[in-house]
Amino acid sequence: MEMKVNFYATLRQIVGGKTVVFDVVECITARELLSTMIERFPALRAELLDKDGQLHGHVHFFINGRDVPRLEDVLDTQIGPEDTVNIFPAVGGG
Repeated sequence: MEMKVNFYATLRQIVGGKTVVFDVVECITARELLSTMIERFPALRAELLDKDGQLHGHVHFFINGRDVPRLEDVLDTQIGPEDTVNIFPAVGGG
């Protein structure tokens, strides 16, 4: 199946645009999608994961508008083709 992922801010430079389509198996988890994204774009690893392979606290990985770390199953949350996935890096300014 195809999974569309929207990237924001500096992540767009790494993936080459706003929306990227990934070919994935059905019943993919957020963790598996994250792995697929990093396999295709290795530079995402440093931007999204800490040295232990966990999401950086400042990264927002949204499924249908809900941040994955706040979901009951966290990275084991199931994602389907009808779900909306958005990835935001830390944004600072002032």
